[in-house]
Amino acid sequence: MLHFSKPERFRFPRKRGNAPTLCSFALAGLALLAASLMTGTALAQTVLKSSDTHPDGYPTVEAVKYFGELVKERTAGRYAVEVYHSAQLGEEKDTIEQVRSGVIELNRVSMAPFNGTVKETIVPALPYIFRSEDHMHKVMDGAIGDQIKAAFEPAGLVALAFYDAGSRSFYNKQKPINSVADMKGLKFRVIQSDIFVDMVAALGANATPMPYGEVYSAIETGVIDGAENNFPSYDTAKHFEVAKNFSLDEHTILPEVFVMNKAAFDKLTPEDQAIFKQAAKDSVAKQRELWAAKTAESRSKVEAAGAKITSPDKQSFIDAMKPVYEKHITDPVLKKLVEDVQAVQ
Repeated sequence: MLHFSKPERFRFPRKRGNAPTLCSFALAGLALLAASLMTGTALAQTVLKSSDTHPDGYPTVEAVKYFGELVKERTAGRYAVEVYHSAQLGEEKDTIEQVRSGVIELNRVSMAPFNGTVKETIVPALPYIFRSEDHMHKVMDGAIGDQIKAAFEPAGLVALAFYDAGSRSFYNKQKPINSVADMKGLKFRVIQSDIFVDMVAALGANATPMPYGEVYSAIETGVIDGAENNFPSYDTAKHFEVAKNFSLDEHTILPEVFVMNKAAFDKLTPEDQAIFKQAAKDSVAKQRELWAAKTAESRSKVEAAGAKITSPDKQSFIDAMKPVYEKHITDPVLKKLVEDVQAVQ
């Protein structure tokens, strides 16, 4: 669904029996100009809504803003993007349905919630499938990434870009985690994904899927002991205030995906489709630059605030993941995809 902005109708102040003065017209023009400058999108013919669960200033939020700037510039103002950060339009599960149905046109969301809809997204969500962030970049920037992007279209979506979300690790309020044995019995919030639930179970802990926005209070009140995420999320959501023990097990390096409603994309001219895709590609480099800086800043901040960061033996965590792969990678397409990812050097 595309949203067309309508020019505001300005009512001039009148005195009985007098026509509006030249000064009145001038003031009216200045008011409309000010309104346009404040919104940043009022002069665009078509305004597209985009959602993000993270706060303003977060690397993914800023990357989508940058995408919008490029689109507006390259279409000579015919299109603009309004970014609704901080889960203003709902948590990720809700906004996925909104973008699929066309209520909103764009969405930046984690890959994991798509696991039940786009089976190819299961592979990037697997624990320890990527050896490093560099390995993930090579995979997602190449033919494998293109294959995964194409798989979104039957779900009514166009995958425009993959963004960095760093490595995810466990953190909790009870104790430092130095081995798999330390995980036993702890309750962790996870993304609403069966893979994440099974991963936590394989480590001897208990998984509780819940929306991102509920995590802080759930840890604080003891509903859960902790969660798992990257340094910027641990920082910006202030989880470090209630869960001081951060274990750098780096179980997933899960990309995030920037998607567009397919019906909205198909309405674009071929020239505009090319502009949107190139703007998204250009926003990836911007996001990676912002991500690297934010990760370093967030780690420094949480350490200064008293977070205790440990580095457990990763091999024991990797060894525990065998049943997760056996359960979720049974489809021949996914088996081949896993092999292809592992073969990328």
